[in-house]
Amino acid sequence: MAEEIVEAPAAGKILKVYAEAGKPVAEGDRICMMEALKMELPIVAPVGGTVTKLHVAPGQTVEAGDPLAVIEG
Repeated sequence: MAEEIVEAPAAGKILKVYAEAGKPVAEGDRICMMEALKMELPIVAPVGGTVTKLHVAPGQTVEAGDPLAVIEG
């Protein structure tokens, strides 16, 4: 099984987390919503599979390239 790491596209703050560890996601499903440069950016699953790890929680600050979630599919 391939492992896909979903990374933050920019520095910002996590507003909401939609995905849950152990739950399936389809390609394009929202993983979380983050705020960067005063804009809300939806972070979506690049592949379908199961979320094996979530590295973020609402209110958390992240840097560009930080891992947000891991999807195994």
